[in-house]
Amino acid sequence: MKEIFVVTHTQSIHHEEDKVGGWYDTGLTARGHEDAAATAERLMALVGGKEVEIHSSDLRRAAQTAAAIARRFGQPVTETADLREISYGVAGGKPQAWLDARYTPAPDDNRLDFPCGIDGAETRRDVAARVYPRVDAIVARPCETHVIVTHGFTLTLVLAAWMKVPIEACGFLSFPAKSGSITHLRQDDFFRNRAVVSLADVSHLTD
Repeated sequence: MKEIFVVTHTQSIHHEEDKVGGWYDTGLTARGHEDAAATAERLMALVGGKEVEIHSSDLRRAAQTAAAIARRFGQPVTETADLREISYGVAGGKPQAWLDARYTPAPDDNRLDFPCGIDGAETRRDVAARVYPRVDAIVARPCETHVIVTHGFTLTLVLAAWMKVPIEACGFLSFPAKSGSITHLRQDDFFRNRAVVSLADVSHLTD
């Protein structure tokens, strides 16, 4: 049985500053570090004594969340840019209001490749093109249990890759998730079905 636990990084400094995230590289807040420890404890309860491999976006807020999990499990972390949040190009690090005033949502007939009016921003297809191969590589590894630490937007494409949804069908997909959420994925050995056991659970975090 293959099990994957997808974690969205916990509260980051850019959240408190109301700045655009994307590839803008901020670390966790004090609350973020506390929530990362709580997330690690919840994962330990879910995984138990199984061998686990930990994979993470290389942006600091995800890497620090993954580091808390790694300390709890006594395992290393494999960091990769493939699991990063969508890039907002020149908007990264600017006030959220700056992006809101300039962002153009993708129209229904061009959901995958629309540039949204922001210089240097990634499209949905750009993100899928790096996330899909990485998820496939993780799933192909012999270890049966994996933790993937990523970001809110990227979570949707990690799940789509897991469910083998073609990239061309991802234009309208969205799985909203709060910071520090855990999504549990499982593939059984008999039917080979890929299930979403739980989605974006934050019951382990306090308000």
